[in-house]
Amino acid sequence: MSAPVAVIDCGTNSTRLLVTDGGEQPLERLMRITRLGQGVGATGRLAPEAIERTRAVLGEYREVLDRFAVQRVRMTATSAARDAVNCDEFFRAAEAAIGVAPELLSGDEEGRLSFAGATRQLPDEDGPFLVVDIGGGSTELVVGTVEPEGVRSIDVGCVRLTEKYLFSDPPAPEELSDALSEVRDHLEEVVREVPGTAEANLMVGLAGTVTTVAAVEIGLPTYDRDRIHHFSLERAAAEEVFRTLATERLADRVHNPGLERERADVIVGGCAVLVGVMRFFDFDRCLVSEADILDGMALGLLEA
Repeated sequence: MSAPVAVIDCGTNSTRLLVTDGGEQPLERLMRITRLGQGVGATGRLAPEAIERTRAVLGEYREVLDRFAVQRVRMTATSAARDAVNCDEFFRAAEAAIGVAPELLSGDEEGRLSFAGATRQLPDEDGPFLVVDIGGGSTELVVGTVEPEGVRSIDVGCVRLTEKYLFSDPPAPEELSDALSEVRDHLEEVVREVPGTAEANLMVGLAGTVTTVAAVEIGLPTYDRDRIHHFSLERAAAEEVFRTLATERLADRVHNPGLERERADVIVGGCAVLVGVMRFFDFDRCLVSEADILDGMALGLLEA
């Protein structure tokens, strides 16, 4: 095995860590809901309390890196940082906590890394794949079989759609319709710019929204990566989870097995993206992947 490496992804909704030495099982994989992108869509700035929440989690992650004697670390930031005029404030806090400066990824870079992580263990004959990485502020769509052949990042995600459209509790039908319409409008642009997306054979869904919908469909009382990874989420099941969560008040929604309390307020917005993609491209199922951008980043470090 190689010496341990670590990768950290500071996303709009969550901050995640992977420590690996290249073995079959990671040494550590952690996720914390930090909501770095709180209010960015409206203000164009990272909120001080959001920066502090994320900094505190990065301090916790630094202790993990020390425990595994990690020498090589790559840390990235994505949609929320791309949209914020004060991202430098967060970058300084993050570097002070971890010891390396974050890299600001473009949507294209984010998509390519996600594709590398998600497809590494998939047989080529199942392709071409449409890898769909639903984040808090953006969603990356990448088509290809062995390598990405087309990449597009769109400004829809679980936090962004929730803050823009879903004001009622539970969301009003017209709010849900507006959110779904925005997803559809973006996807029409994707197909015009990356025609190959419409020809994909298999949808591969990544990140918290997708894994949460799978967990709710399975009814997992506690998180179980082995049961979620490569779970085949049928479109009818995704639609049913969407209907259930969208018609419940937040106080009731949090009691669904498989749904983290910290994600319950934005899961309906995420479902709008997931279901919107499945409807638009007429996929009857989505292969849920727990291997994602972190795995793609780690692969690059281990091969360097």
